[in-house]
Amino acid sequence: MHPTRRVVLVAFDGIQALDLIGPNEVFNVASRLKPEAYSLEIVAPDRTFASWSGVRMQAHTTIARCRGPIDTLIVVGGDGVAAAEENEQLVAFLRRAARRSRRVASVCTGAFLLARAGLLDGHEATTHWSSCGELARRYPQISVQTNPIFVRSRNVYTSAGVTAGIDLALALVELDLGPKVARDVARWLVLYLRRPGGQSQFSAALAGQRAEREPLREVQAWMVDHLDEDLSVPALSERAFMSPRNFARAFKREVGMTPAAYVETLRVERARVLLETGDENVEQVAQRCGFGTVETMRRVFRKRLGVSPGDYRERFHRRAA
Repeated sequence: MHPTRRVVLVAFDGIQALDLIGPNEVFNVASRLKPEAYSLEIVAPDRTFASWSGVRMQAHTTIARCRGPIDTLIVVGGDGVAAAEENEQLVAFLRRAARRSRRVASVCTGAFLLARAGLLDGHEATTHWSSCGELARRYPQISVQTNPIFVRSRNVYTSAGVTAGIDLALALVELDLGPKVARDVARWLVLYLRRPGGQSQFSAALAGQRAEREPLREVQAWMVDHLDEDLSVPALSERAFMSPRNFARAFKREVGMTPAAYVETLRVERARVLLETGDENVEQVAQRCGFGTVETMRRVFRKRLGVSPGDYRERFHRRAA
């Protein structure tokens, strides 16, 4: 029987609570399904700390009292990370603790603390999409990946924002205990989808703004679930009770892109998810996403992603493997 793996989660004042609670619950449920698979320990500079939303929490112990071998060291993120970077005791603790850890990880902006401790030098890494630019600017020795949900670089793992920490924790459970246990944990936590690390962290639907007018917002929401229907300007304008010309002008002004570009963006995103996670053939994906023909989808993929749908699926699966 494999010895219990010690997981240490590092917190501080101003954390994003879900960065901590999400991974903690994943490992906790895994230990319920596989007794004694993990022991969980929350450490912080002080015994009590608060999330940025004001929820007060209590650590199991302080960083000064955290000793001994560690299997997985996870640093969480949140609005308080800037102040935490200036805490020399915390940064020194991370350096020491990393040396006695089998693997090191961060959730969201916790990557900045790993970077401050020099633990990401020479590694690929990611963080919350809104902070990737800052991480790359402040720490040029890190190869910042702006798109993935999480990144593995040797024994260092970094994840994107907030809920991506759950995806990372599930991936670590799968590495330790196998895919069945990871699937059972996801099912127990009622997760919609266990996303692979290379999947995009930022929904393409959010690339456009949310329209100000209620009819346009309703059409935006409807489009997402009806990608295989007629999404031409005449059809969409009819749903919005507007003339085609007025609809097209208002949509571009409020959303920031033309209706055609927005529809194409939605369809590409849905196709990417299906190619990444499903087993439908390319023809079925093209139909479900509203491209009509494989050739149309292939042309759009080459224009937007530089690869064909088949190559995209092969490359993604190869990277995931």
